[in-house]
Amino acid sequence: MENEHLATNVYYDRTFDTQAAKILPGEYYYTAKDMLIVTVLGSCVSACIRDRVTGLGGMNHFMLPDGGADKDSPVSASARYGTFAMEILINSLLKSGARRDNLEAKVFGGGAVLKGFTAMNVGERNAAFVQTFLRNERIRVVAEDLNDIHPRKVYFFPRTGKVLVKKLMQSHNDTLAKREIEYASRLKVQPVAGEIELF
Repeated sequence: MENEHLATNVYYDRTFDTQAAKILPGEYYYTAKDMLIVTVLGSCVSACIRDRVTGLGGMNHFMLPDGGADKDSPVSASARYGTFAMEILINSLLKSGARRDNLEAKVFGGGAVLKGFTAMNVGERNAAFVQTFLRNERIRVVAEDLNDIHPRKVYFFPRTGKVLVKKLMQSHNDTLAKREIEYASRLKVQPVAGEIELF
């Protein structure tokens, strides 16, 4: 079974003494191995989804595109990316042997870290989207840490389902906000490719 999907960085994590995959905005990773998946979230959201019986699990990292109402928003007017990110992870898990009845989710992110958005901020939209999507798919959410104002570093251990979340203080480091703005700008000009197989 292939287990590396769009992860740009697989490495050995000395802190946790295990193999790890770091995912960035627009990426996802799933595995049956006893390892770690890690990401850093600002206004983006990650869903950690696993089969609680087999331990097969994965994580995505997405920014839900805006509906286009705010002309100054750097976020794409296409609303399909959040749905794509959720479906590609769930379908990958099901194709690899997970059972839909055994799926559970833990969701994180949606911090109010990008300024200048009108109406509901991007983080709140992401949080509302992921909760609604999982409810509609009848996948039980067993833990969540959404919204607030802080970026988060999320460590997910799919085999056990354990998640560690570290809230990051927004000192003078604006790397995360720049990364999310660049990602949102790419969503404007790069359409989402690939077909979705529904189960």
